[in-house]
Amino acid sequence: MPVGGRPVRPTAVRPQLTVLLTLAVAATGLTACGSGSGSDPDTVKVSFKQSTDNSIHVMDDFLGDIKKQFEKENPGKKVELVPIKAPDSEYYTKLQQMLRSPKTAPDLVYEDTFLINSDITSGYLKPLDSYLAKWPDWSQFIDTAKAAAQGEDGKTYGVPDGTDTRGLWYDKDIFKKAGLPANWQPRTWDDVLAAARTIKRKVPGVTPLNVYTGKPAGEASTMQTFEMLLYGTNDGRTDPMYDKATKKWVAGSQGFKDSLQFVETVFKEKLGPDVSDALDPNFGTQVRGELLPKGKLGIDLDGSWLPQDWLPGSGHEWPEWSQKLGLAAMPTQHGQAPGKVSMSGGWTWSIPAKAGNPDLAFDFIKTMQTKANAQKWYVANSGIAVRKDVASDPSYATAQPGIKFFTDLVSSTHYRPAYPAYPKVSTAVQEAMEAVTTGDASVEKAASSYDDELKSATDNQVIEK
Repeated sequence: MPVGGRPVRPTAVRPQLTVLLTLAVAATGLTACGSGSGSDPDTVKVSFKQSTDNSIHVMDDFLGDIKKQFEKENPGKKVELVPIKAPDSEYYTKLQQMLRSPKTAPDLVYEDTFLINSDITSGYLKPLDSYLAKWPDWSQFIDTAKAAAQGEDGKTYGVPDGTDTRGLWYDKDIFKKAGLPANWQPRTWDDVLAAARTIKRKVPGVTPLNVYTGKPAGEASTMQTFEMLLYGTNDGRTDPMYDKATKKWVAGSQGFKDSLQFVETVFKEKLGPDVSDALDPNFGTQVRGELLPKGKLGIDLDGSWLPQDWLPGSGHEWPEWSQKLGLAAMPTQHGQAPGKVSMSGGWTWSIPAKAGNPDLAFDFIKTMQTKANAQKWYVANSGIAVRKDVASDPSYATAQPGIKFFTDLVSSTHYRPAYPAYPKVSTAVQEAMEAVTTGDASVEKAASSYDDELKSATDNQVIEK
């Protein structure tokens, strides 16, 4: 999700108006969430992203169980859950509004790793190193997950609760009708497009291929589609977005243009969803809740967490999904080594700098992140383990179909350049994608506009390639 989560964004029709309204709502509606100034020293306030899908209660149920456990183990202490029910971009906006003041800051917050450095730079989060040094379980967390919660100062600002990987989900019945192989494993981008074209020709009434695009889908567009392409190009052999040697962002790459070309092809040839659907901020919910379960989507470039929507009690129960859907790794552009590509992200639990009860908040993290509780969360959230003791537990590997496939992708995965400018860079990527999706700009024009936006977003810290 998110790392796994459900990446959705507010409508793109009037983005400036949306942002203004979001800020207005955030500014006026957050005082009730206050924790810092004058807070109850025996109550820990935990703020998290609540699903906009009313039938999905995975996080609510998990935290509800941890709340009971924590209060039982710590007599006299209370947990107040403060859900923020909003699409991702609104969640980020509201969270940052809350973090600015001791009156509104909760004691514990759920942070997406792609934004954590931005919040660290803003001074919103508290370094956790003094707590982590005294917590034996920290040694069980894998290094890449630890790094995702580190600031440029080398300090750690969050405890990761899992990671994710991404690949291609495909409908076996649709593939059979199209005459495509039951055990499909594309070697190149052209193989993916060829399969989509075959589905379009032979199986009318279904969407051949879904790739998230444009600003409404937010980070799902950047990470699940664009970076899955970009990191599979020749430019992807090193980080194709950020040059660590010069500490500058990369502009003018052929890989960037090739990735935009793929997106343009999907929508120009009508291999993807209708553009109006693709630019609906809640299209991801439709993909998981309707299109895939009802056999209306041939191929979906998506995340490891999808099965959480199909578990018993989810509201979209689909026990047959593992028989109906196949899984394939996303190939590199021309089949070049290593042959497949994935992106990983994730979320962390962080303590605001202005939290009223930071010690109690870390005690809650320790309860939440025991081996048993962490494993329970990974399975419920269809997440990938970041604790070594859970990853090596046979009961985890067999807990749900697909876990082994997505866990194996970690060996060929990439992580976003999680620097403070990244959120602005990501938005610029989404704008370029949206321009070629709607046909408002050619690939060359959209790539040129991105380069201009990149200079603005990074204070001209750009290198041409």
